[in-house]
Amino acid sequence: MSRLISRLRQLHASDGTIAAHVRETLVESLYASPQSLVIGALTSSAITMTVAAISGNGLMLGVALTIVAVAGIRIIDVMRMPAVPARTAERPRHQELIYRAGALSYSALLGLFGLLTLTGTDDGVLQLLAVTTTIGYAAGIAGRNAGRPWIALSQLCFASLPLVAGLLWSLMPLKALLAGVILLFIVAMMDITLQTYGVILKATVGAIEKTALAEHHAAIARRDDLTGVANRTAFRERFEARLEAVAQGEGMLALLWLDLDRFKEINDSYGHLAGNELLATVARRMNEAFGDRDIVARLGGDEFALVCTIRDEGEAAVIGNRILDLVALPVAHDGAPLRVSGSLGVAIAPKDGVDPDRLLKNADLALYRAKDGGRGEMRIFEPRMDEKIERERDLAGEMKGALERGEFHLAVQPIFDLAGERITAGEVLLRWTNRRHGDVSPAEFIPIAEESGLIVAIGGWVIREACRIGRDWGDITIAVNLSPIQLRSAELPAVILGALAASGLPPERLELEVTETVLLNDIDASLAALDAINRLRVHTTLDDFGTGYSSLSYLTRFPFQTLKIDRSFVTDLERNPASVAIVQTVIELARKLGMRTTAEGVETQAQLDQLRRTRCDSVQGFLLGHPLPADAFGALFSQTGKRHRRNS
Repeated sequence: MSRLISRLRQLHASDGTIAAHVRETLVESLYASPQSLVIGALTSSAITMTVAAISGNGLMLGVALTIVAVAGIRIIDVMRMPAVPARTAERPRHQELIYRAGALSYSALLGLFGLLTLTGTDDGVLQLLAVTTTIGYAAGIAGRNAGRPWIALSQLCFASLPLVAGLLWSLMPLKALLAGVILLFIVAMMDITLQTYGVILKATVGAIEKTALAEHHAAIARRDDLTGVANRTAFRERFEARLEAVAQGEGMLALLWLDLDRFKEINDSYGHLAGNELLATVARRMNEAFGDRDIVARLGGDEFALVCTIRDEGEAAVIGNRILDLVALPVAHDGAPLRVSGSLGVAIAPKDGVDPDRLLKNADLALYRAKDGGRGEMRIFEPRMDEKIERERDLAGEMKGALERGEFHLAVQPIFDLAGERITAGEVLLRWTNRRHGDVSPAEFIPIAEESGLIVAIGGWVIREACRIGRDWGDITIAVNLSPIQLRSAELPAVILGALAASGLPPERLELEVTETVLLNDIDASLAALDAINRLRVHTTLDDFGTGYSSLSYLTRFPFQTLKIDRSFVTDLERNPASVAIVQTVIELARKLGMRTTAEGVETQAQLDQLRRTRCDSVQGFLLGHPLPADAFGALFSQTGKRHRRNS
């Protein structure tokens, strides 16, 4: 008995410390088997009504009717509970109070009915029915309500102790013996209830902890380790769920695919810790701006995605511009501001599809167009983008065998002296006539060749072919454009030497042209490549001078022999005095640095006259000569060469 009292004290002390989510589960266990409660309520009500009716006792009939009423209320409560979700933390506690009131009232009424039967009637059968019904009910309590032991123990006492009193009331030995048995029964049932409660509590806590641990692991598995936003797995799951709602006609959805521009340069210049900090900051800004209602995810590398509900396409554009503004904000790292821009592709459901793969593809196409348009921009998907991408992929496939099929050929545009009478050089231009697509513009196929890496092989062929066809053109210079990938290729010096050796062209007659944007990618590597070219006695030209960044600094660092003045300045010579001043300044600066100058894009006589006044070394443009096939250029060179010799 002392052990039981000790356990009751421990129960009283510990019950108030149970966590809310554990209590909620234990309260739910009270309603776990509504069938047993309904059966017990119906049978007990039927027996008490029968006993009361046979006894003819008005008080017993009143108690029996009350039992029936309470039983009905409890049946309604237990049947409606599963359909009522717990919306607040107080809901389980409130529901427990309702259940407790019904359970204790019902137990007390059964105990009272048994007491009245034992003291108010002499019929042994009726007394047996009342006692067995109450004791049977009390026995079922230990298992059914053990999740909340105070309810079970209270019910046990409320139902059983009045029977003990009724049995002792008669002062009959056998009934007194039965009263003693019932008291032992109460103690035993209390012990069983407490043991059952311990097992239930341990199992409940274990199950909740296991569920919480599983949910924690699932959350980690769906969160990007570096940035804390959703990873690709979580993004896909939530994205598909959102699309299902859109497919059923519930609003519009925008998928915004973000890629950080030139992120590799941040890693290369400042280290991977700086790159990681930049990624984490971009993710945090996006999450703070959109994470409350939208899906923010890192798809890998420097790519992010945002899925949001929108009213119209205009709202998607506003959100996209907001993202680009957030990306453009500087990120402080070791006292240095890290700056990066972003390119953004947008696809909208259901307009652009409701299939997740199709929508992702369309957003990717829009992102590709944003990058192709100069980066730092946003593009919203249009169906024609798909057509253009398919053409580019088709051209990329065709290009793989184009050299072997002999589809590439060279055109040559003449470069004249300032008088416009003698050809001093010929700029070699690559042309492609494909077996399926016909003539393909260099503006279209050169980026494809660079993207696929074929530009190295094609560029090598151009150098070899240019040296071969220009070998017999007297003393004029053969100018060849280099792509950024070619310039960074370790094989470039060997390609140049091989071309010169095979053709017999003097290295001084070969001139390789690079643009300022080529130098921006990796200044040290570009400088080393240009030095290697100059050591072969091959000349180099800085093309499109004035359109890049920090142009003047290049002139002191890079070993150029010629500057090409960009056509944008030449076009404005007729109407913009500032362009005249810029061209004059560039020419004078180049002369002082020992460099020659060539003005490209000369299309009018007025432009040529102005360039003559500035004393530019050579000129190039449609006014003087269009690009020609190699044979036609050779004939033109022969004519101008003869005319020059006659004039001399």
